[in-house]
Amino acid sequence: MHQKLQLLIENSVTQNFIVALIVINAVLLGMETSSAIMSVAGTYILLLDKAILAVFVVEIVCRMTIYRAGFWKDPWSLFDFAVVSIALIPASGPFSVLRALRVLRVLRLLTIVPSMRRVVGALLNAVPGLLSIAVVLLIIYYVFAVIATNLFAEQYPQWFGDLGLSLYTLFQIMTLESWSMGIARPVMETFPYAWAFFIPFILVATFTMLNLFIAIIVNAMQTFSEQEHKETMEVVSEAVHEVDHSLHDELKLLRQEMRELRQSLTQK
Repeated sequence: MHQKLQLLIENSVTQNFIVALIVINAVLLGMETSSAIMSVAGTYILLLDKAILAVFVVEIVCRMTIYRAGFWKDPWSLFDFAVVSIALIPASGPFSVLRALRVLRVLRLLTIVPSMRRVVGALLNAVPGLLSIAVVLLIIYYVFAVIATNLFAEQYPQWFGDLGLSLYTLFQIMTLESWSMGIARPVMETFPYAWAFFIPFILVATFTMLNLFIAIIVNAMQTFSEQEHKETMEVVSEAVHEVDHSLHDELKLLRQEMRELRQSLTQK
């Protein structure tokens, strides 16, 4: 019974069906944000949403039955369980905020589609390196924010009035959003040499540190792909070895049968 259920759940047709339901559910959740659509077809949308949720619940229960303890050891399964469980909590009263979290069901695509799982796995592997760069970037931010507050707070309190405002302004500058005409040039009207502050910050924070973020992610994805390729080659090598061993045994058996046949012909 468990084997049949496992074959049904892991079947490609079933997986594609679940993916289709997730996409349809995402569209329905988007339609629920439109009051015009809900006034016309709200009843049918909510019924279809509940029906899809019921399918998700049945799938999760089947997986829990099949894998048992292994279900709770798999991070992807735990993620699916959490996302579906949130949708089952009544979204009323103090839990009304959970109604907006129903859209997290769309993220189940990350656990079902293999290519997306590989990307997420690579990003998770890159987290330690990203945290190190984030700490370095935070130190750089703090140093420049203290300098900016000391230099520009008196003349431009709306941007650099305190440490918090300076940090937020520097974040805006790092994104290159109106940094020149909106901030740097007005400051330079009072402090002509302020470019010596802004340009080094942009070079370090935007072009250097953010590119390091990208480099860490790309390196993690490449490492993950190489590891996956290595595992695939090991599986193929083991399969080839088993085939070779099987052929060797068959040849050995065939030779033995030929010897016995020759001996029987010689005796006759």
